[in-house]
Parts: sequence; C-alpha cells; structure tokens
Amino acid sequence: MSRHDWWGLVLEAPDPRALARFYSELLGWEIAKADSDEAAIAPPEGVTYIAFQRADGYVAPVWPAQEGCQRITMHLDFEVEDLRAAVAHALELGARESDHQPQDNVRVMLDPAGHPFCLYLDGSTSSETH
Repeated sequence: MSRHDWWGLVLEAPDPRALARFYSELLGWEIAKADSDEAAIAPPEGVTYIAFQRADGYVAPVWPAQEGCQRITMHLDFEVEDLRAAVAHALELGARESDHQPQDNVRVMLDPAGHPFCLYLDGSTSSETH
C-alpha cells in the first residue's frame, strides 16, 4: 500500500481478521494487512480497499430498520453474473440471507458480523433496498 491515491471504506467489527477473511474469499481479493485490531483487503489491481477495525461493544445493524435498534448507515453492493451461485458461495462462507428481500434480482445478505451487502445481477439496482 505504498500508493498515494488509495481510497476505501472501513467497517467496524468484533473480529477484523475474520471479517477480512470472509470478504477476501467472497471477492477474491488479497488480505493486504491483518492484526488483532485492524485488517484490510484490496483487489489485485486498482486503488480501492475495504478495511475492518475492531470495535469493542459492536452492535450489528438491523435491516429493515426497527425503532430503537442500530440502523444501517451504509451497505456494500456487488454485481454478480450468477445470483444463485453467488448467494450459495456467500452462504458457504458464513453469510446469511436477510428475511426481507424487496427485489427479485437483488439478494440482501448479512456478513458474519451482521453488515448488510447486496448481490445483484447486471442491470439491477439495490437503491430500493434501504
């Protein structure tokens, strides 16, 4: 990570290394950094990353939103070629499907720490998801 044009996002998690492994396997990205308090993954080429930082007392967001519960402040979207296969792969890695699925060509998933992410087919959008 010696570049100066990196950009990315950071997700809080109770176990940053475990969440980095999950997304690394889901996306096929390499783990660029990992210790007990933070981890990061990056694609083979590009300038972006997803990082994970330890958050003691982490509370997973609830979706759809419920009064008095931790709300989602963001979610990740991943375009896939085969929605059924992508969902199966995510489930195999430890994700779970949300009970609420508002669109046919989008699957709202929850990672092992409870962060929502959407798998969608080309031409679909998940803007209605949240």
